[in-house]
Amino acid sequence: MITLLTPVSMPAGLPCIRHEDRLMAIGSCFATAMGGRLSATGFRCDINPFGTLYNPLSIAMALQEIADGRTYAPADLFPYNGCWHSPMHHGDFSAPTPEAALCLINSRLHAASALLPRLDFLLLTFGSAVVYEDNTTCRIVGNCHKLPERNFRRRRLPVDEITRRYVPLFTDLFTRNPRLKVVLTVSPVRYLRDGLHESQLSKATLLLAVDRLCDDFPGRVSYFPAYEIVTDELRDYRFYADDMVHPTEKAVGYVWQRFCQACISPEAKSVMEACEDIHKMLSHRPLRPGSDEHKRFLEQIVLKIDRLTEKYPYLDLQKERESCLTLLK
Repeated sequence: MITLLTPVSMPAGLPCIRHEDRLMAIGSCFATAMGGRLSATGFRCDINPFGTLYNPLSIAMALQEIADGRTYAPADLFPYNGCWHSPMHHGDFSAPTPEAALCLINSRLHAASALLPRLDFLLLTFGSAVVYEDNTTCRIVGNCHKLPERNFRRRRLPVDEITRRYVPLFTDLFTRNPRLKVVLTVSPVRYLRDGLHESQLSKATLLLAVDRLCDDFPGRVSYFPAYEIVTDELRDYRFYADDMVHPTEKAVGYVWQRFCQACISPEAKSVMEACEDIHKMLSHRPLRPGSDEHKRFLEQIVLKIDRLTEKYPYLDLQKERESCLTLLK
């Protein structure tokens, strides 16, 4: 038989995640994609409380601020193009007034801080080793918010700088929460601004840093090879979007399948199927919205959710239930 792909072997020591566990996913847009699939299948997963972050030092700073329970103040924001922004946060947290921006920022930050001591798994996805330092503050920013490029110094992090930041951070997090485990991934999305060679150097830097952290924290920090799965198992442009750098939905789905095979407990997989059935039912477009037939269909979904959460009370399906009840009114 002819083999048409090169399978990526899973590293030893990957965790076994259950629906009882509490998770937090932080990092690039790939973290958002994986975290979204976890949430959609009933897992309790907080996704990017700072919004999308790409470089490992901004991710580390976000984790530190979550651990410290920081509260942002007006002095932490700056105005630009009619909105107030935080240099640590994605544009989703920007707002026309500082009060509105701070409300968005602090509500998510305080919720993440309350969750951190109870976390079982922290899923971190590094996107790029390239950072942007603000010329005025000399601090690395999480988001440039389309400010002029002359406002920043751009550089690629060395491996040692990444590991020097994460060794004390992980040590502190594990001391605060002895059951916490960390799963690291490197985003398969390539950054072509400076060419493929620079993108490869950036990814290689991240992979070397991840490997060192796994060695420094055996049994506590592990690596899931999302980058290798896309670039080696799926090394074909049909698995990339029109921009030729972002994986297609099919590619993300394939990585998700490999993640489930490697990291999800057998019992959780059966529960995930039931959760996926609920989402398929919710995505159904009724021929006559509001009709008696449609209401009976919604009631069936609510009943299915109630039965599932009664059996597995830790499932996070409250939004789905509320959505059905809203449509039933």
